[in-house]
Amino acid sequence: MPALIFALLILLLPQKVLSRDSNDEWLARYLEEMAGNLPEDIDPAFLADELESLYRHPVNLSSAGIDELGRLFMLNRIQKQNLLEHRERYGRLISIYELQAIDGFDLLTIRMIIPFVTIGEEYSLPAFSLRKVLTGGESVLFVRYSRLLEEQRGFSLPEGDIEGKTGSTPPYPGSPFRLYTRYRHTWYSNFSFGITAEKDPGEEFFRGSQKQGFDFYSAHLFIRGEGRLKALAIGDFLASFGQGLTLWTGFDFGKGTDAMGISKNHEGLRQYTSVDENNFFRGLGATLKLGSNTELTVFYSNKRRDATVIGDENGTIVISSLQNTGLHRTPRELECRKAVRERIKGGNIRYSANRTSIGLTAYQMVLEAEVIRELSFHNQFDFNSNHYSGIGIDFSYLKAPANFFGEVALGNNGRIAFLGGIMLSLHSKLSVSLAYRNYQPGYQSPLASAFGEGTGPSNEKGIYKGAELRLSPGLKLTAFADHFSFPWMRYRTYMPSNGFDYLISLQYQADRETSVTARFRKKNKPLNSSENRLVPVIEENQRTQFRLNFSYPLSGSFSSRTRLEVNRYRNGGGKQRGHMVYQDILYRNPSYPLSVTFRYALFDTQGYDSRIYAYEHDVLYAFSFPFYSDKGMRTYMLIRYRLNNSTDIYARLARTAYTNRNSSGSGLDTVEGSTRTEIKVQIRYRF
Repeated sequence: MPALIFALLILLLPQKVLSRDSNDEWLARYLEEMAGNLPEDIDPAFLADELESLYRHPVNLSSAGIDELGRLFMLNRIQKQNLLEHRERYGRLISIYELQAIDGFDLLTIRMIIPFVTIGEEYSLPAFSLRKVLTGGESVLFVRYSRLLEEQRGFSLPEGDIEGKTGSTPPYPGSPFRLYTRYRHTWYSNFSFGITAEKDPGEEFFRGSQKQGFDFYSAHLFIRGEGRLKALAIGDFLASFGQGLTLWTGFDFGKGTDAMGISKNHEGLRQYTSVDENNFFRGLGATLKLGSNTELTVFYSNKRRDATVIGDENGTIVISSLQNTGLHRTPRELECRKAVRERIKGGNIRYSANRTSIGLTAYQMVLEAEVIRELSFHNQFDFNSNHYSGIGIDFSYLKAPANFFGEVALGNNGRIAFLGGIMLSLHSKLSVSLAYRNYQPGYQSPLASAFGEGTGPSNEKGIYKGAELRLSPGLKLTAFADHFSFPWMRYRTYMPSNGFDYLISLQYQADRETSVTARFRKKNKPLNSSENRLVPVIEENQRTQFRLNFSYPLSGSFSSRTRLEVNRYRNGGGKQRGHMVYQDILYRNPSYPLSVTFRYALFDTQGYDSRIYAYEHDVLYAFSFPFYSDKGMRTYMLIRYRLNNSTDIYARLARTAYTNRNSSGSGLDTVEGSTRTEIKVQIRYRF
């Protein structure tokens, strides 16, 4: 309740009328499209900030160089290079639709980037000064409150102590709401200062173990310049280089459904604004321009992170596992909170000229205690030490009509990981991609995130082949085939194994509001047999999915989105089936401050393995990407109301009703009953 009162007080602050677009539907629309192309287990929270920054400060396609075009992560390097060559040959762009004459740019791509680009004369930013940053920038304050209405087991008193007479307390001592707040001040795309704070359900708030208030605080100061100092990061930040084999923190698209999205865009240093409480840097980073084509990035991070620590037989403290949940509710979870200190230092030197880019990345990580895991068959090559050092070389070379890219990385144990690929624009209507990866079983890099099937670039080989055929304006066929193998055992797979991943997708977009998508995907990733055998045997673990999606307008203010999805799962002799259908009704009227999104969904799956994921509209900068499992229905309503040009209010109610079970969740998060209901309220104030 204090949090809600605090949020409502924001409405009493003086209002400043801002000249800006009154409709944020571009963000919700794009996030929904991107979510459909992301791996199911990824949290795309970093994506919203990038899209917001692009929307507020679009890329000028008439003058942007390769570095500025790098902000358009939805385009591949061939598209960017084709754009630059078109400008060299014909001069500045006159219209956004001139892009149709450039190889790789169809109407679907052009419509996708329209909110984030502009066409016009080259514009030079004013000279940087603190006064201009403070008076000419923009500040945004978010406050978000959410909670589950049904009581979870962790908030209940033990049986026999209903009124707390014995003095016992619930396992979760804190309140059941989640509270998130963020303040950020930006000046164009060159300056960012922000503070973020979050409290998870069950964590105490200004009492007990959390007398400081929120469980997690984060702050950053980030400056991007045009002179010798290209970037400066103070506080919390991210660092991502090359193809991610050596070092990549923050958001990663992974292997999605985009057949041409196999190459990463070098990002360097970036501000950190998310609430992952462990996977970021805290310290200082800088990028310096050493010459016309060379830049040097250095960074240092020193922070405490979550870990499970125990004492060995000699009384020495060791780490049994590194924790990433960020939850600190129970005494056991609180023992893991900031249990060990983590120090990381490193850098990257990069040479970029014309169509060539070569980079060298190296870093060292030191923990104040040794990591000693409980060994099993599958984890014998996992990181077990208190220090790690790695080095990698990445490259990219553009020569029409091809883009060659890759990276080779070496860990301090002598094991190697390699990724190399090519993207070809064979015709204005046809692009193909090919990638080969070989990650040795013993390769370790705790901060790596690269293209592949596994959770990290280790113990994997594979060949990926993709194609994108633009059949006509608005009609696109996408397909890929990925064949991979795991030379050593994996979790739940106690033998070397092979698998595949096939996808074919046909998308037709008649106009901005009308589209049809049909997608078929089949994946086989073997697992141990479910039968108890003296000698382990692996069995095929196949998942087959078919999706049909329609989007179409109903009237001037109403539109509709319909999806049907069917899922088949087979593991050895066991089989499961699942299907889901939902209907969305959206109300959008640019001249009216109210917008509404409503969904009604029915689902029926025979178990967890046949679950179906579906993106849901949520309050701004929040993501809802739940899976539908078992049998029942799910509904939600999202309301956004713009009080004025400075203040927006969001409210969301989501409810799942099961027809074949009397509880949901697991462990202390179990809810007794057949329903789960979540409410969420958010206020955004811009000044």
